[in-house]
Amino acid sequence: MEKRIGSALILVESKADIDSLNKILSSHSSIILSRQGLPLKDRQANLISVILEGSTDEIGSLTGKIGRLEFIQVKSVLLKNNTNYEGIL
Repeated sequence: MEKRIGSALILVESKADIDSLNKILSSHSSIILSRQGLPLKDRQANLISVILEGSTDEIGSLTGKIGRLEFIQVKSVLLKNNTNYEGIL
C-alpha cells in the first residue's frame, strides 16, 4: 500500500482515558514520526499533535480507535499522494 503523510490533532478533555490513549499510540508507533503535547491549563484539557506516515488503513485504524474513547476527540488530515516527498523524511 502507498504511504501518506498526515497529522492528527487530539483533544484530551479528561485524564480518564489517558492510559487507553497511550496504549493506542504505542501500538501504532511505527507510523508516528513526531508527537507534541500542549497543556491547555485554562480549559483543563490537553492537545496532542502527531505527524504520521502510513497507509490510509494504518492511519484510519489509529484515529478510529482514538475516536472511540469517551473523553477524547481526534481530527486528522492527509496530504494527497505525492511521490516528491519520498525519501525526504
